[in-house]
Formats: sequence, structure tokens, C-alpha cells
Amino acid sequence: MDVSTKLELIRRVGEEIITEEELIQLLETKEHPIAYDGFEPSGLAPIHFAIYRAINLQDLLEAGIHFKLWLADYFAYLNNKMQGDLKKIRLVGEYFVEVWKAAGVDMNKVEVLWTSDAVGDREYWEIVLKVAKNTTLKRTFRALTVMGRREGELQETAQLFYPMMQVSDIFYLRADITQLGLDQRRANILAREIGPKLGFWKPVVVSHHMLVGLEGPMGQGGYDEDARIDSEISSKMSKSKPETCIYVHDSEAEIRRKIMAAWCPEKVVDGNPILDYAKHIVFRKFPTFRIERQAKYGGPIEFDSYEDLEIAYRKGEIHPLDLKGAISTYLDRTVAPIREYFEKNKRASELLEKVRQYEITR
Repeated sequence: MDVSTKLELIRRVGEEIITEEELIQLLETKEHPIAYDGFEPSGLAPIHFAIYRAINLQDLLEAGIHFKLWLADYFAYLNNKMQGDLKKIRLVGEYFVEVWKAAGVDMNKVEVLWTSDAVGDREYWEIVLKVAKNTTLKRTFRALTVMGRREGELQETAQLFYPMMQVSDIFYLRADITQLGLDQRRANILAREIGPKLGFWKPVVVSHHMLVGLEGPMGQGGYDEDARIDSEISSKMSKSKPETCIYVHDSEAEIRRKIMAAWCPEKVVDGNPILDYAKHIVFRKFPTFRIERQAKYGGPIEFDSYEDLEIAYRKGEIHPLDLKGAISTYLDRTVAPIREYFEKNKRASELLEKVRQYEITR
């Protein structure tokens, strides 16, 4: 596969690439660049974790990327997920692996690694200490948004290690590319700045989109980078807010109920979660998108591209209820194989039942 084709596949994943020139150079000089994404084991799997992650992963694997899925159990521990119980966190991580399998991820083509295996390695802590030694407290506090918290929410000194460890992960995993959500941008930029100072490299940052929560946009946005990122973080789909999030275990009725209650004003495109799922899931999974309507409302209509759907919605040619009904159908079709996998696979089913019993902590 030539470099231009690989680049197009990665562009489908990256809402922001820093920098594309460096990415091209990397693709020209390395046949299988290493990329990673880290995941805190912290509860039931929503569609942005399972479906959207699997879609992006498929494109990256097709582009020849060697991908490392980093199960960040100790990060979840620092972030007080699952009440800080490492045994529960580990079990949720094992459940995550089953979710990826159910979503169609070829586990023979990815490398699954655990932070708990790294924390016993002296090399890991040497990198962490070097990163911390070369990072100011002000910069550390600023980077705390990578754990979904602000400076005022800091409760324990140990939480200051979180961004330092995340930056260190990149170099410990020998990652050429950091392929995380846009909410992780600050840690990735810190890694680009500090890497060369420590004798490492400057990783390419390929940040994927963050799906909007069903309640719609929560921040005011703004023109500077910090305001934009803070707005997207506050608006993203979060499994800690169940009614604003679609889980891969939700029944067809639950999916439809949540979608029908979602924020979706007529003719409004910006921050519309229903259109967001159409763009980033439906049109990435299906060649066309069909909306069923009664004849008196124009009858069925089919779209070959998201752009055409957006134009029609902005003009008021598609009613929110019709759009919601169609999205509910397509999302259910997308998660149905995952539900079926967990129904038929005994080990996966047992893990799911245990995770369901755990209290989800923010």
C-alpha cells in the first residue's frame, strides 16, 4: 500500500493530526509505525469505546499500523475508578478485551498490554521521573484534564502522577503515534515538547473525535485551543452519565428511548449528537442511510453521504423524530452482534454480570 493511501485511512481517524508532514515522513520511513491508545477500565462499554474505537482501529490496521491497546488499570486506580479497587479494575479490563472481540477487532493483529505489568519495571519509573523532573507544576495541573478532572477536583497527591505517567507511556511503549481522543491533547503535546529534551522522539499526535453526549453541547466553546478542548470534554459522551450514553448492552427499546429523548433541535447541526452518530458511526459502517417516513411526510429517503444528510437537515427537510428513529435502528443493528456475543460466550457473560454489579464512580 502506498503512502497516500495509508494517509487517507489515518485521516479518517484523526480529527486533528500534529503534524501531517511528520506523519507522512513516518509512513515513508517505517513500514509498520507503532500507535497506542490507553483505556481506564471503569465500567460498562459505551458505543464510543466499542463501536467507534473498533471502526478507527480497523482503518489504522489497514494502514499497516502496529497498534497497542493499553489497559491502564493503574491509571483507573489513581483516578479512583471502581472505588480504587484494583481487583475490580482488572476484571473490568478483562471484560474490555471481550468487548473488543465482540466488536470484531482481530485480537491477533493488536497488542494488549497492562499498566500493572509496566509498574514493576524500573525503566518505566525512570522515564516517569525524568518527565516529572522536566515538567513544571503549572503545566502538570493544566494537563490534569486528561483524567477528566480539573485542578479544583484534585484530591490526592498521587493524582499528579497521572499526566506524568501518561506522557511516559508513549516512550515506554515505543509509540511513534499517540492515537487517543482530542481530550488527551494536552498530555500528547507535552510529550512532543519534552521528548527531544530527554533524548526521545517527538510523537505524531492523531486525535480522534469525541462523540457528543445525548444531552448535547455543554460548554460555550471559544476561539482559543483551550476553550475548544474544554468545551468538547464537557460535551462528550460519558459512561458515568448513563442517560446520556448508549451502551453496547442496551436493548433495542433502551436505545430507542435514549435516542428519542436526546437533544436534537430542528435544523440545528452544530453539537447535534444524533447527526454526530450518523457521521462517525453510521456512514463509517454502512454504505447508505435510509430514513423511513410516512408518505404524507415525503416517504422514505436515502442518503449516500453524511454531507447530503447534513444539508437536508439544516434546510428542515428532515424532521428530528424521523432522524432519531432511523439512527435508533442503525445503532441497534450495530450493537446487536455484541449483545449476541455476550449471550453466547460464557466467559464474556460472566464478566458482564460482575461488571454490572459494580458501582460506577466518576
